[in-house]
Amino acid sequence: MGFVVEESSNSLGAFLRARRGVVDPGTVRLPDHRERRVPGLRREEVAFLSGVSPHYYARLEQGRNRNPSPAVLDALARALQLDEVMTAHLHVLAEAPPVGRRRVPEPETIRPELKRMVEAWTEQPAAVIGRHRDVLAANELATLLNEGFTPGRNLMRDIFLDPVARDLYRDRDTVARGVVASVRATADADDPRLIELVGELSARSEEFREIWARHDVHVRTDGLKHYNNPFVGEIAVNYHSFAVIGSPGQTLYLFSADPGSPAERSLRQLAGMTRHRDGENRPPHEEER
Repeated sequence: MGFVVEESSNSLGAFLRARRGVVDPGTVRLPDHRERRVPGLRREEVAFLSGVSPHYYARLEQGRNRNPSPAVLDALARALQLDEVMTAHLHVLAEAPPVGRRRVPEPETIRPELKRMVEAWTEQPAAVIGRHRDVLAANELATLLNEGFTPGRNLMRDIFLDPVARDLYRDRDTVARGVVASVRATADADDPRLIELVGELSARSEEFREIWARHDVHVRTDGLKHYNNPFVGEIAVNYHSFAVIGSPGQTLYLFSADPGSPAERSLRQLAGMTRHRDGENRPPHEEER
């Protein structure tokens, strides 16, 4: 877990190093085209493109200057070709207080009334996912759609370590990159839960280490999920996500299918399975006893 702790103590520098490493030098105007031994941009090239001195930029990466102005951050974002979400993330990293003065986040919990509401939902698959991709609550239809939505499981651990999860997603590689980028967007680098999870996955998955080191940051509010479901086969469902107000980093996901589509028929089939289970678990009426 060594690199995780180091990254936590200098999050801004770690982010800058990672992002300059993924920029294609051929996409920017540079005065020097010498042969490169490593991918990405050199420090002095980022400084040149940002309009700051190489010495100043080096201090930023090394964590010896932690107070860049908003204008400098925006210039760095342009040089590193960051999108709007990643630019906002860069500003957040620059505003973070020193490690010794940061508040360690509390262990994550879900409000009981929200948990009951989600579990009682029968019309659509629904799940609440935490800032580290822990499943905090889900209805039965969601767990039939994706077993990974079982409360207590972690979606990021599943996608990298569980062979069943690898087969579940038709676009598994895209999902793997997306789940890591979403954790980057919502989790605190000092959170003991995050440090434990990243340490475990780094020790057990080379693929995770490579993706985590890129510092990608994405926030997706809707889209399409493709599953290889064990009950209904291939199914493509729409999803929409909603931030849980008052619980930073928690997200409510709702899934649906286009009217008249094969996916809608498949969801109905899964919903029928939940009703059948409910019937089996319901206590008998007095006259049936």
